[in-house]
Amino acid sequence: MMKIAENEMKPIIGISTGDLNGIGYEIILKALSDNRINEILIPVVYGLAKVVSFNKKVLNLSELNFNIIKRVDSLNPKKANLVNLHDNEIKIEFGKPDTVAGEQAFYSLEAAVADLQKGNINALVTAPINKKTIQSANFHFPGHTEYLSEKFGVNNSLMLMVSNSLRIGVITGHIPVNEISSTITSELVFQKIEILSKSLTVDFGIRAPRIALLGLNPHAGDDGLIGSEEKSIIIPAIERAKKQGHLVFGPYPADGFFGSSTFNRFDGILAMYHDQGMLPFKTLSFESGVNYTAGLPFIRTSPAHGTAFEIAGKDMASPESFRAAMYLACDIWKNRREHEAISSNPLKTVRHDTES
Repeated sequence: MMKIAENEMKPIIGISTGDLNGIGYEIILKALSDNRINEILIPVVYGLAKVVSFNKKVLNLSELNFNIIKRVDSLNPKKANLVNLHDNEIKIEFGKPDTVAGEQAFYSLEAAVADLQKGNINALVTAPINKKTIQSANFHFPGHTEYLSEKFGVNNSLMLMVSNSLRIGVITGHIPVNEISSTITSELVFQKIEILSKSLTVDFGIRAPRIALLGLNPHAGDDGLIGSEEKSIIIPAIERAKKQGHLVFGPYPADGFFGSSTFNRFDGILAMYHDQGMLPFKTLSFESGVNYTAGLPFIRTSPAHGTAFEIAGKDMASPESFRAAMYLACDIWKNRREHEAISSNPLKTVRHDTES
């Protein structure tokens, strides 16, 4: 049986709903309320019809209608689709973290990932989860990135924050600050460089991408005066990557790097730890930023924000970041197809040999 996704000219974008007591359903419904989005993608929401109806009333989105289905092979390519996971009564308490909401968030994610693995959808866009309430025997991870890496058998992936002007990845992700230095190795840094370089080339269509690495210590170690990790770990990884043909530079002191706008000269940036990369990114691109998991065999994006319990149910959440996550998933899908087509074209090799 041919996979559904192979027959479509538009990508089929699976959407997990995240925590139903947060803003997940709100940003999804707001983003899909503009029917023009159906011209460039086929949205498939993995959620609950009753929760959708409740949120539509809260948000006064009565004109938004879903094609409600049980299986993705019944989707309508011209409108938003909803895979209704079950019809059980669910109590919604906006702004309140609880285990029921965490359980439903996992059901949505699990169903979407199952179709992603089968090739029934082309990409996954995940609404925000509460990382505490979703914990269970089936989900024992710091976040989506780690869960998806295990599900797809990937030993090393990269959390990459993306906006129009920035692409920042982090060497270490969701780990305590006191474990950062001992976790960073020259091998790990080199692996992240390779993942980022490949993603920039294949997923973003950038030929010979320029990558900057930030230092771990203040002033990038000040030539060893404030720490030795730059000399013993980061610089050797950069030199190794250069020998492999990567255009890699640094390590740069993080404060001056962003303060002087040096970041504008690079296609991608690698920060050493979570907040070192997230702070400048969210300062510059919070509303439109997207979280992309590079290094997976499939496409996964997410808005750059969390569950936002403090504004849940108040019709205050902006769908801009979620909409950007859907658009980025489409762009990466197209770029991967183009890269595959070029790579499989024998004329590419002939042309390259002639020009060299």
